[in-house]
Amino acid sequence: MKKILLITSIFVSTISLAQQVVKLNIANALVLKTIDVSYEYYLNGDTSVGISGLYNFEQKSADFRYNEESMVTPYLRHYFTSDRTWNLFGEGFFGISSGYKKIELDGSPNSYEKYSDSALGISFGAKYISKSGFLVDVYGGIGRNLFSANSPILVPRLGVNVGWKF
Repeated sequence: MKKILLITSIFVSTISLAQQVVKLNIANALVLKTIDVSYEYYLNGDTSVGISGLYNFEQKSADFRYNEESMVTPYLRHYFTSDRTWNLFGEGFFGISSGYKKIELDGSPNSYEKYSDSALGISFGAKYISKSGFLVDVYGGIGRNLFSANSPILVPRLGVNVGWKF
């Protein structure tokens, strides 16, 4: 019984001491009426894994919007600098999305075709983390849809996130 209690307490303390981040892509929320939230878990000081979820509230007929209605994006980040306040990073991601692509039909000004696809891509950025845990990260990248002929060829990955590291 003591061994089980010891193993359980070590496991719980390891998880509770892990560095985790919750953030909101504020640029998407303010400019594009899109909610994009992320969770990031640090594996060590140089590497983290995370997942982002995006949902688009903008109308299909808007002049400027993402093609994606919804997207789930798992990612792996590697930090290039050892400074714990400012970090530069590279990221590989795999986005799973669905949305509407505008198509041109004779006589139909606003015709859309629904698609689902997955994209593989890279992005680069910088992250600032204050001593209290507040953070801002800025990144940009691009991915390529892999499977559907109906989907857009390229998928952007852009953001200005604000969040909290705990």
